[in-house]
Amino acid sequence: MSRPLDERIALVTGASRGIGRAVALELARAGAHVIALARTVGALEELDDDIRAVGGQATLVPLDLKDYEALDRLGAAIYERWGKLDVFVANAGILGSLSPIGHIDPKTWDDVMAINVTANWRLVRSLDRLLLASDAGRAVFLSSGAAHSCRAYWGPYSASKAALEAIARTYAEETRTTPVRVMIVNPGPLRTAMRRSAMPGEDPMTLRTPEELAPRILELVTPAWKDSGLIYDFPQDALLRPQMPVPVA
Repeated sequence: MSRPLDERIALVTGASRGIGRAVALELARAGAHVIALARTVGALEELDDDIRAVGGQATLVPLDLKDYEALDRLGAAIYERWGKLDVFVANAGILGSLSPIGHIDPKTWDDVMAINVTANWRLVRSLDRLLLASDAGRAVFLSSGAAHSCRAYWGPYSASKAALEAIARTYAEETRTTPVRVMIVNPGPLRTAMRRSAMPGEDPMTLRTPEELAPRILELVTPAWKDSGLIYDFPQDALLRPQMPVPVA
């Protein structure tokens, strides 16, 4: 049976749980060798067992995304072993605290920006040449509706996801004449630990799961995918073009 990612190399951040774990397993089933990045060694080892159980292979990278020098070394290590990267799924992120923006602790702000924004820029910087070396490099950035809704008390998270989308859209424009394609994904409310933290009174059984989203992300990273610079909105199952500002009369 043909698998769309046979012989392809895929990096997934935040791969130990939630969306990242589901996507890593989906890509492995599709034939990719998965480079699974997360902080928790034990959870990565459990993921490795599950990837092997579906006939896949993984390389485990226990790494803190705030270790920027390690992110630089990661790109060099991938180059030395494979000479390219076919798929990059930028999934890892943190919520921070829900609080009036004037009350946010500076360390909380710095941590959210470090992981949700700066780490992803450092990864693009580290992986760009590897994605360009692929005949069909694919990058997917996990964002949120919070990037656009800007609800009260969600300041750091909303700001970080808006910045992440700006990075992704810029990268899409810079690679438009290359084989690289860049997409943004809004997963909507899913049954994840982050969602439980943000909405503790919500019944998780009313939510869709990361496993339901994963096949859609797989579609976005296959060589057959041709769109770039768009948002895939999972709740609507629709491709959206980022809106340009409308002048106010």
